[in-house]
Amino acid sequence: MIPLRDNVPRVTPPIMVGIIIGLNVLVFLYTHSLDRGGLTYLVHLFGVVPARFFEPEWAARAGYPDTLGWPFVTYMFLHSGWLHLILNMWMLWIFGDNIEDVTGHGQFMAFYLICGLAAVALHMVFDRASPIPIIGASGAIAGVMGAYVVLYPHGRVLTLIPVFIFPLILRIPAGVFLGIWFLTQIASGIIAHGQAASGVAWWAHVGGFAAGAALIHWFRRPGHCRYCYNRETRDYDPEEPASLS
Repeated sequence: MIPLRDNVPRVTPPIMVGIIIGLNVLVFLYTHSLDRGGLTYLVHLFGVVPARFFEPEWAARAGYPDTLGWPFVTYMFLHSGWLHLILNMWMLWIFGDNIEDVTGHGQFMAFYLICGLAAVALHMVFDRASPIPIIGASGAIAGVMGAYVVLYPHGRVLTLIPVFIFPLILRIPAGVFLGIWFLTQIASGIIAHGQAASGVAWWAHVGGFAAGAALIHWFRRPGHCRYCYNRETRDYDPEEPASLS
């Protein structure tokens, strides 16, 4: 399923979402100006290699430098290819603006980074000895998606579903779309556990999503959730009551 857009209006410009997308694009352009050796070195230096932190003797032999923990932030701004980058940034653009509406610009960045930290933490629980670098914004973006399903389960996501040569375009409730996505990540993580590396950090997606769903209650600003779900009306919750006629 490929989301095309959602129908929840935004109130303020998604300034921080735009900055995050811009940073990711600039970093990607820089990394892909390097030769293969330089790119591999950079990914191992600024990505999160679980064994680097759980097996310090191995890390020292492998030549990893000491770190204050900056790879846990920088890994979110590295991507392996154009498709990886575009899919992540597209998901952030669709779902991130409505979350930034609620949190405010500065707090959105803090929320995003914390979700990224939670994502990589859960991945490392399941793959402590892995020498493979974890890179990509998908864990942090999963946190945005977790927040979205809490605040806007009533929203609709215009979705492209490829069916052979006849693609379907459907409006799917956000709760259904994101719920299916989340369950797919859990199932994929269970299937991939103990097998050869699949190249996808499934548990990072799960950790980010769960963190976002839990933490949004602390990051949302009172009075700024104009289009959030209202359990009483089962609809949007306008900030101001509609005029009666």
